[in-house]
Amino acid sequence: MSVVKKELSSTWNHKPFNNREEVEIEIRDCDRFAGISQYACFIFAALGVIGDAMNITLGLESMSWFLLAIVAGLNAIIGHMHVVVAKHLLGIEAESKKGKIELLKQ
Repeated sequence: MSVVKKELSSTWNHKPFNNREEVEIEIRDCDRFAGISQYACFIFAALGVIGDAMNITLGLESMSWFLLAIVAGLNAIIGHMHVVVAKHLLGIEAESKKGKIELLKQ
């Protein structure tokens, strides 16, 4: 099985996570995706600005680079939001466990 097919099959399963380590792996993967998309957004925007300032075509027209920057930026937002929500839920879970432990000690 190819690496890409294995990664896609593990991403598309709709089973709940077995343990906390799987959640942390998912958070790390989403953060990596968001970071790559964010850097791509900056690069596409810079290419658009440079192409427009120099009045040349850098493979694509300047407006196309700006549109690619917008799409990459939206993809980065999606990845970052996934990470934020997952970390928030993990924090709520940790607080609730801490509260239960304190109640048991009393």
